[in-house]
Amino acid sequence: MNKKRSKTALIAMVIGVAYGVYALSYWFGGGVEYGADTAANVGTGLATAIVLPHTIAAILGALMNVIGYFANSRGFILTGAILYTVSLVLFPVYFMFVIIQMVLSYVAFARMKNKVVVA
Repeated sequence: MNKKRSKTALIAMVIGVAYGVYALSYWFGGGVEYGADTAANVGTGLATAIVLPHTIAAILGALMNVIGYFANSRGFILTGAILYTVSLVLFPVYFMFVIIQMVLSYVAFARMKNKVVVA
């Protein structure tokens, strides 16, 4: 059974997963350095805490996008697009990291056919 999947959802998924891996490795894998200065450590911890909700929403959006792509589900694709939008609203300074996935996910949702369930 060959299912036709959305190419725009695939592109959004790849970019979203790549950004999720980058964000996790940067913020929690050593990209952010803690120094000997207490003030610098407080500033770094504060920056991490401010960006954390954005990162969580973006990673959840990517996860929903992956599930939506492989399940060929409009609902999951829409949920991923909404989570990307929430991520953008939570930290607008990083809009360039989620805007492409957000737009592509909305386009994929609009272009996917609605499944008809017959009981």
